[in-house]
Amino acid sequence: MNPPVHTLHQGTLPLLISIPHGGEILPEAYARRMTHAAQAVADTDWHLPRLYAFARAMGASVLQANYSRYVIDLNRPSTGESLYPGQTTTGLCPLETFRGEPLYTDGRGPDAQETADRVATYWQPYHQALRQELDRLRARHGKVLLWEAHSIASQLPRLFDGELPGLNLGTFDGAASDPALAAAAVAAAQAGPHSWVLNGRFKGGYITRHYGQPGQGVHAVQLEMAQCLYMDESAPYAYREDRAAQVLPTLEAMVRATLGAL
Repeated sequence: MNPPVHTLHQGTLPLLISIPHGGEILPEAYARRMTHAAQAVADTDWHLPRLYAFARAMGASVLQANYSRYVIDLNRPSTGESLYPGQTTTGLCPLETFRGEPLYTDGRGPDAQETADRVATYWQPYHQALRQELDRLRARHGKVLLWEAHSIASQLPRLFDGELPGLNLGTFDGAASDPALAAAAVAAAQAGPHSWVLNGRFKGGYITRHYGQPGQGVHAVQLEMAQCLYMDESAPYAYREDRAAQVLPTLEAMVRATLGAL
């Protein structure tokens, strides 16, 4: 029996933590056509359920993908259109790693039919669960904060220049949430020791842009964390308690402050 596409913990607060890139599973049917680089799933948003355990303890709902982003990227439109035109990105069903390494041997990536099958099998169920949980929380509280939890290597020359700031907040240039929420998140980030930016290289992916509808009571904020803040950025990508202890107070303060501004 195949593992479920996602795992959902239903909380009581008007807060949903979405972790679409935390999955590590590669189904055997795909893995046998994939390269060694692919099977290392290096571009995973590692350890985020552990890092956000405080939010679950607070009473947040947590939705977590179980399959690798190399199977399908849940934070892209199902049509595959680019969210950052003119910039190097990876697609709906990626063919390369963030570093440009091929994911499939001999170019045996998914064709249009397989891509459609992956959308139906993995993308649609995650987004259905996301929509249903947002609707449940909004019905209960009147409004809800969707916190898009991501992390990425701090240096990826193919995707961005130099070293990424530690905390990269995105609200799709203010369209995905009320300005007061972004201001609260920024104030909490400023109070900590780590570098931060609002709507810089990462302004919010598909989930932030699509579901963040402040006029309808859904406010979305994306946080893309530099992985060096809480883990080793080289294999085996170990969680670092010493580093995490330095950033967790700021992360928790950001989530609490943003929720408080809802």
